[in-house]
Amino acid sequence: MKHLRVLATGGTIAGSGAGGAGRAYAPGRIGIAEMAAEVRALGLPATLEAADIAAIGSQDIGWAEWSLLHQEIAAAQNDGGIDGTIITHGTDSAEETALLLDLTRPAGKPVVIVGAMRPADAVGSDGMRNFANSVRVASDSQASGRGVMVVMGDQIFAAVDVRKARTSSVDAFRGFPRGPIAAVTPSSLDWFGPPARVGEGARLPWPEALPQVDILYAYAGMAPCTVEALLGCGARGLVLAGMGQGNAPARVLDALADAVRGGIPVVRASRVDQGTVDRNLEVDDDARGFVAARAFGPAKARILLQLLIASGIREAREMQAQFDRR
Repeated sequence: MKHLRVLATGGTIAGSGAGGAGRAYAPGRIGIAEMAAEVRALGLPATLEAADIAAIGSQDIGWAEWSLLHQEIAAAQNDGGIDGTIITHGTDSAEETALLLDLTRPAGKPVVIVGAMRPADAVGSDGMRNFANSVRVASDSQASGRGVMVVMGDQIFAAVDVRKARTSSVDAFRGFPRGPIAAVTPSSLDWFGPPARVGEGARLPWPEALPQVDILYAYAGMAPCTVEALLGCGARGLVLAGMGQGNAPARVLDALADAVRGGIPVVRASRVDQGTVDRNLEVDDDARGFVAARAFGPAKARILLQLLIASGIREAREMQAQFDRR
């Protein structure tokens, strides 16, 4: 019988007010103690201790909640009586929280993030099934050494791969460049490979604060003043959500190159849902001093860039090595 710590942040999984067939609801209304009690009644091979961190929609999650989660995970990892951690979380920013924690924590005891696409009182709600699945994963002996994982829609995704690919539907999550790393139900679990990160330490240190990094969305006819506006708002780094392979109008690329010369790191990602952004393809990264995001989408590229800046890594070559690494 494994002992798991459950940390609640709110989100749709704890939401209600949909009125059965309705769609409008409020996130974070249901306490984690009530949810944990329902899962305990299923007879899964785990005991749960629950704590509320926040009761918000994940669009509002930020440094305060991330810091608390990091502290709680660290305490659980060092507590011999706790076998794993589950975080209930809204789906909108789950991939960002997952990557942030994955990059800054050793790949030890399992850490599982779980959410829902439908509130608890909606017809066909997926929250309790996802929660039960997360208990199955976090209590499994082969879950350690895999880093932070996201459990949604009977699938398990590694933090580095996961993204929300649809605005609705219970199968809204996808993985790129890898798909899911396992399939799970409340009664079964099938890993698609062995743990790949056993004994691996934290990739980057936990920062005292995260610097402001903004995302610039590229579009036809875009003016370069948008770059200047973000710099004027205090951006210490920029991520381009570019067209195709991370491209943008020539005048915008020129403005971004000027930003690099002024000491602002720039990462080229893509606004396309899936695919890699390679160096020096369509855009001369070497000449302009840009970093290619590779398989990281804009939201994840922003998280990694924030951590790199906070760690004192600002040279484009060093940054590129971090984005090349999976």
